[in-house]
Amino acid sequence: MARETFYVVQAYSAGRGNGLKADTPVSCKSAELARKTAERLGQTKLGVIAFASSGDQDLGEYDDEPVILFQTGRVPEQFER
Repeated sequence: MARETFYVVQAYSAGRGNGLKADTPVSCKSAELARKTAERLGQTKLGVIAFASSGDQDLGEYDDEPVILFQTGRVPEQFER
């Protein structure tokens, strides 16, 4: 299979202590839809990030760094800009 780009929105809720709990990720069909979904979720979630990652799903090979499309609130340190 050829390389393709995957668009994902990941929201976070309050976890134990001061931690974050990842909600179920949302797969989107485009960068614009991922941004809009993240903006909407950002109104009710502790933190939200939308990102794009390219790769070959069959081979399990993906780019090392995802492209951040939208970010708001608290997110894990690996996504901090």
